[in-house]
Amino acid sequence: MATGDPLVLVTGAAGFVGSAVARALIARGRRVRVLVRASSDRTNIADLPVEVAEGDLRDGTAVAQAMRGAGELYHVAADYRLWARDPEEIVRNNRAITETVMGAALAEQVGQIVYTSSVATLLPDPAGPADETRPATEQTVVGAYKRSKVVAERLVEAMVAERGLPAVIVNPSTPIGPRDVRPTPTGRIIVEAANGRMPAYVDSGLNLVHVDDVAAGHLAAMDHGRIGQRYVLGGQDAALGEMLGVIAAIVGRRPPTVSLPIAPLMPLAWATEAWAQVSGKEPFLTRDSLRMARHHMFYSSARAERELGYRARPYREALVEAIDWSRKAGMIR
Repeated sequence: MATGDPLVLVTGAAGFVGSAVARALIARGRRVRVLVRASSDRTNIADLPVEVAEGDLRDGTAVAQAMRGAGELYHVAADYRLWARDPEEIVRNNRAITETVMGAALAEQVGQIVYTSSVATLLPDPAGPADETRPATEQTVVGAYKRSKVVAERLVEAMVAERGLPAVIVNPSTPIGPRDVRPTPTGRIIVEAANGRMPAYVDSGLNLVHVDDVAAGHLAAMDHGRIGQRYVLGGQDAALGEMLGVIAAIVGRRPPTVSLPIAPLMPLAWATEAWAQVSGKEPFLTRDSLRMARHHMFYSSARAERELGYRARPYREALVEAIDWSRKAGMIR
């Protein structure tokens, strides 16, 4: 660690993006403290030389204790679910988490903050890739998760404007790559496709980015970002069918060729959600995911490239690493 470098606190470090941020900081020689719940799966930080603080991110006392002595904060944690028995629980959690963590940062007088939002807070652009100039509202997004991220991002913006919160906002697109332990919704698609369990798909599109490039973008935002500004951290746009074809080529399977219309799948999504209400297990297909699939969620990282020096590798490299890691983890046959 360089002389004078402040302690860095990372929330969400047990998760996919948060652990990548922690690894990037450690590679830079920084002293890192992570705040995780007592019940969190710590696979992603088990081999990392970090100081571990335990606590619920909605618990002001635990968060304040973890924040003590920190000079920089990467607030990556969020309730990342696209479905819940009570969808409003996702909104309540992400509002409370953001308010508690940012309030503690202000009280501790943390000098620099990077807040991890999402491209979920930006409206898709029918004319081409969307950017930071298309902020969404609670009324214009689909689903509780996206609404929760809009609520949380607007809260951060208000705290910057009204209370001097020294926060830079980053908006990752769809991170993929190794160490997707849970896995994320996109990680589930990769695993299912690699196992040959996705014979068909809907006509949608994503912006895919290596999780380690997203992590590097966080550090670049801390170094060069403007307070109150938001930066898309994306990679390459790809149609879902194209992505599945690349996965098939990597694992040596035939690519799916059947593109399904969305409307006839709605009753199936309703049925899977109804069963999830009984079982408590998150459904693979939801009505909100189908509504989101109507849009090609393509994004531009031009501002981050220009102001932060951000760069992203081809998404195929991320898929190769994701599949290799998932195979070693026993997720892929």
